[in-house]
Amino acid sequence: MIRAKQFLTRTVAAVAAFLAFALFALLADSAFAQGWQEEFDIAKQKLASSGKSKYFVLEPGFQIVLASDDEKLTITVLDETKEINGIITRVVEEREEEDGELTEVSRNFFAINRESGDVFYFGETVDIYEDGKIAQHDGAWLAYKDGAKPGLIMAGNPQVGKMYYQEVAPEVAMDRAEIVSVSEKFNTPAGAFENCLKTKESSKIKPDEMEYKLYAPGIGLIKEHTMKLIKYGFVEKQ
Repeated sequence: MIRAKQFLTRTVAAVAAFLAFALFALLADSAFAQGWQEEFDIAKQKLASSGKSKYFVLEPGFQIVLASDDEKLTITVLDETKEINGIITRVVEEREEEDGELTEVSRNFFAINRESGDVFYFGETVDIYEDGKIAQHDGAWLAYKDGAKPGLIMAGNPQVGKMYYQEVAPEVAMDRAEIVSVSEKFNTPAGAFENCLKTKESSKIKPDEMEYKLYAPGIGLIKEHTMKLIKYGFVEKQ
């Protein structure tokens, strides 16, 4: 009788463990099935052309500079706006250099929900340089044209596991990000930072390409490729 009871107890425990595992798998599959977030209810967002959230500063004059031995990236929030489909967006300029030569200048259009801190991406113009001259404009897109829609460039309250599209321009730009950590520590020439956001970024168009980026509270991007933050702060109007 004792052995029978022990067998029954073990059987019940095994069944309970199996059901718990099955439920976990079901929930995991459900979360996975949701996939990459591509819709952001822009019409319901209370958007502004300036403001800041934990990992993104959208205030005119704010600038961050990253560099490595042969690359340099300068990101500047301009005192300039652009209206897109009735929404006033802020222009953020990115200047990329390689071996001291200008290789690309993009003008990106962002707007922020000051309540949630979410920052949305409405497109960009792109000038790619070769031998000091503009050679092409690959990667340029604008929300509400040719099937393109606004993406989420930065979540106001990042949660590990969140997956979202930053750019939604079919066949042109489909960059996306997955949040993998919000507790990173990282040293740069501009200082040491804690509670950094780490993202794994990729593209639906080029799924085999992937990179990790780091963002520091109150600043924004501090590491991309081999480049690290070398300076940040407010500069004179651009």
